[in-house]
Amino acid sequence: MFKLTRLGGVVSVMTATVAAAVPLSAQTAGSARAAAEQRQARYQVGAMERVLEAAVEHGATVIRDRVQALAPTEMILLDAARVRGFRLEGYGVFFDVTVPSFEWSTLWSLRTLDQNNLGLESALGKIKAYVEHSSDADVQQAFKRIELQVAPVAVAQSRLAPSTAGAARNAVGSAATVNDQAAGRSGGAPRPDDNILSDPNEAYRSEVMQALQDAMLDHGAPLRIGPDEWLTIAARGDEERTRLAPADTNKQTIVVRLRGADLSAFLSGQLTREEALKRIELKVF
Repeated sequence: MFKLTRLGGVVSVMTATVAAAVPLSAQTAGSARAAAEQRQARYQVGAMERVLEAAVEHGATVIRDRVQALAPTEMILLDAARVRGFRLEGYGVFFDVTVPSFEWSTLWSLRTLDQNNLGLESALGKIKAYVEHSSDADVQQAFKRIELQVAPVAVAQSRLAPSTAGAARNAVGSAATVNDQAAGRSGGAPRPDDNILSDPNEAYRSEVMQALQDAMLDHGAPLRIGPDEWLTIAARGDEERTRLAPADTNKQTIVVRLRGADLSAFLSGQLTREEALKRIELKVF
């Protein structure tokens, strides 16, 4: 009797141990699965960060090609694009994009010479007339070298303003209106009437925002945005200032967002690209 009772107790203990091990094993498997899903989600956010950085650089390349087709100038980005992504519980995925500013080697000289409706060609003519009356052969030779470098810019300026210089200054080139002109988009050379030189900053902003919107549609699927969630991008220019300078309260941030349901509709073919682009919300903060 003693042995049977002891055996029964051992069996009872073993049964209880096995019963307790089953939910513990399930919990371990569930935790491992959750960790793997979180790791994959972080990877997808990181991959989208790189996609958006490339989109900004692509927009800058398009603008550089358009400008170089009109004037002998070089576009220099002062920094690389920086993107940070976050998944916000109950909201979706948010990306903070810092868009680098740029400098032109020749373009800003063109804009300076063109102030007060004084065209570059007219300015060159005035300087040439003065140099021709000079007896200094070195000065005349130096001007000829400058003229060879700047003359193509004067031609581009005349293309920008066939009627008046003021009319060209009010025109703005943007990605929405000159996609067929941009090199790399249609494969053809930019048209000579591209008015990008009138406001290259606005053209740069428009091209970058267009590239970011295209990236949302083309690469947003792996983020698994819920139907009621948002895929949001906040883009802001990166302009250096000294630490002692006052804060720039007028600096704008462009917020672009698309609802998950609209992204899914585009990916499933229920919406065309044009319709999906119209669903994207743009706000300036």
